[in-house]
Amino acid sequence: MSADPFLTVTDLTAGYGAAEVLHGIDLAVGEGEICAVLGPNGAGKTTLLRALSGMIPVRGSVVLAGKPAAGRAPEKLARLGVAHVPEGRGTFAPLTVEENLRLGAYARRDRRGIDADLDRIFDYFPILREKLRDPAGRLSGGQQQMLALGRALVSRPRLLLLDEPSLGLAPLVTRELFRIVETVNQEERTTVIIVEQNAALALRAAHRAHVLESGRIVLSGTAAEIAADAQVAQSYLGYRVES
Repeated sequence: MSADPFLTVTDLTAGYGAAEVLHGIDLAVGEGEICAVLGPNGAGKTTLLRALSGMIPVRGSVVLAGKPAAGRAPEKLARLGVAHVPEGRGTFAPLTVEENLRLGAYARRDRRGIDADLDRIFDYFPILREKLRDPAGRLSGGQQQMLALGRALVSRPRLLLLDEPSLGLAPLVTRELFRIVETVNQEERTTVIIVEQNAALALRAAHRAHVLESGRIVLSGTAAEIAADAQVAQSYLGYRVES
């Protein structure tokens, strides 16, 4: 991790219309880190990712790789290297697998590099090569999640935002997705923020973690520290930490 945080969020507030969901969020993520964001339903986890990807208006400061990012449109943040895989996958059902993947590279002009990255995606997810001409809507839930992650990776993101990647997936598929996310993080030094209900799985992959409750961060630390916290263990991991 670099000495200076890659992403710094200060006093961030955001919501929908008059309803404020996030209340003064402060956090920092180092370059090349995986950061897990945990919390109960309705805590504001998805709203945080939407705020960081420019999908909703925000107040406060967001600095990404030394550049102000708060209030930028999603396409401008994408050009800064932000890729967002939303809850529910967000693939374009009528388009083919290949068309979906190439949409991830819309801001790139290096055709050879794009083709090389597509080959890399197919190494991660061989089933996508087999389904290349199929409409995305015909894929299984696990295959659609692979496609959504692959589309994000084709953009060569510096910051990858993942919202509930395991939702509705079989455990074997979930473990494979997390393995690939860890591989990308290690090989490409891609910084990752992951919102995940499977807290145990997220903490095993993460370097640091934050716990959100009612739109506020109530606990922060290394993933190991959060996993060892008695309250977190009982609330999110399903076991008690013995004193």
